[in-house]
Amino acid sequence: MKIGRHAKIIDLISRYNIETQEELAEYLTREGFRVTQATISRDIRELKLTKISVNGGKQKYAVMTPGRAGMNEKYLRVLRDGFVSMDMAQNILVVKTVSGMAMAVAAALDAMNWHEVAGCIAGDDTIMCAIRSTEETIQVMEKIRKIMNGENE
Repeated sequence: MKIGRHAKIIDLISRYNIETQEELAEYLTREGFRVTQATISRDIRELKLTKISVNGGKQKYAVMTPGRAGMNEKYLRVLRDGFVSMDMAQNILVVKTVSGMAMAVAAALDAMNWHEVAGCIAGDDTIMCAIRSTEETIQVMEKIRKIMNGENE
């Protein structure tokens, strides 16, 4: 439950400019999660969320990224927890995930900032990643295999 909620929080803050804990709780409730203010506060702390400035002087929640771009442990955990399988079709990488986790896993893949990945589109349990070339698709698959095996490059 907690891992799924954390994945949904990462997904939501990547899609919406969520400024307050109350807003985050409303979004989670709409997604079917029953949360209290204490739970939201704890999740924000555990996910190491921070607020960043956006247009017009407003702020929104974002995941703090460490020195190694995109290799935040939370993203790695979301990838490991949601990943089921992958296959390639030329320069398209198709990633299968646990039901409901595709958007969070796609956000994690995007956060890796791999130059080979042009972008990802996610449904409920399937992600399509546009990779720049067939050769680079193989390289990305190897990077994902290493992450799944606990080798963070």
